[in-house]
Amino acid sequence: MTIDQILILCINVLLSVGALGLLILCLLLLVETIAALFPLPNQPSVDNWQERKVVVLMPAHNEELVIDTTLKDLIPELKPQHRLVVIADNCSDQTAAIARSTGATVIERHNLDLRGKGYALEYGLQYLESEPPEVVIFVDADCKVHPGAIAQLTQQAIATGRPIQGVYLMEKPQAPTPKDAVSAFAFKVKNLVRSSGLAQLKIACLLDGTGMAFPWSVIRSVDIASGNIVEDMKLGFDLTIAGHKPMLCPQANVTGYLPQQTQAATSQRTRWEHGHLETLINYVPQLLQAAWQQKRFDLLISALDLCIPPLSLLVITWSVLLASALLGVLLGASWIPASLLAIAGVFLLSAIFIAWSKFGRTDLPLLQLLSIPVYILWKIPLYLKFLVKPQKNWVRTDRN
Repeated sequence: MTIDQILILCINVLLSVGALGLLILCLLLLVETIAALFPLPNQPSVDNWQERKVVVLMPAHNEELVIDTTLKDLIPELKPQHRLVVIADNCSDQTAAIARSTGATVIERHNLDLRGKGYALEYGLQYLESEPPEVVIFVDADCKVHPGAIAQLTQQAIATGRPIQGVYLMEKPQAPTPKDAVSAFAFKVKNLVRSSGLAQLKIACLLDGTGMAFPWSVIRSVDIASGNIVEDMKLGFDLTIAGHKPMLCPQANVTGYLPQQTQAATSQRTRWEHGHLETLINYVPQLLQAAWQQKRFDLLISALDLCIPPLSLLVITWSVLLASALLGVLLGASWIPASLLAIAGVFLLSAIFIAWSKFGRTDLPLLQLLSIPVYILWKIPLYLKFLVKPQKNWVRTDRN
């Protein structure tokens, strides 16, 4: 066998493996999207849930601009047996004073060496240990909890004994750009479409950081004290491996707000995307190992689902592989990788179109679909930065 033949063989093998892997991920994305079209069954109601001991924990780091509005929306949803505890974490502004003025219990944490939301939440849980509640609900200080969400999260956590994630979506700024519209749609695909599909398939959904409810015994079964920049994803996989699969509560809605300033938006997306990729690298091997040891097929699917990168990166990866496969054909390589990638492209585009048709029309009008390539180009430097200098430390997004 000549050197040229060996080279072509290596190209065929590499491209075929990459194409087959991408085909599997795009097929899983399509299956999740189709499954999301079917309504989820309603969870049974719980009698006297208002009398159960429930605590809402709200970590807050320099949130004086937004916390008052968040608390005033949240407090009317609480019942007499419920408590609201705000963790003013390394604050240098009026966050603690504003929270106290609304009637919330405020505890202050000062530790500049251990920074991050995970450490703040652990501090709050330790505060509750002397008189633990039945259910703990995590809510961020910069989001809107919609009416009925606390009740739905509480009842489902009590009824199932599992971690519960509400539907957490992003609202566009007052003067949205096409990039904002695409970003809101991509967020909805991840947090609503794919999570709904996973729920239909009886697979654990991701935890999204806010609007999450946990039975006390469940949340204390894992260690959440960390500076991980996507501590919610980490917590979700730790719980899943431990046998506590998070499930979606579609009736509980929580809304966040996309930053209007370009620098803040870039900072936020960098933290999300780098955190997702770092979690992918760290947790896929753990999920596969646990799937083998525990003989759990759901963990295998969770590992594959985690392998699906953010939509922009998935499209970029598919485009690069397809271009490489076509170039390989010109050099004498097989058509098989290009054919597999063509099928993967059909799966990918079908999933995006179905998700947009059913869930994304209000966020992304038809004409703004043309801005998707611009959005993808905006994300390329972010992914390249991950290869050179990935973000490791938690950074708070600047408020408008």
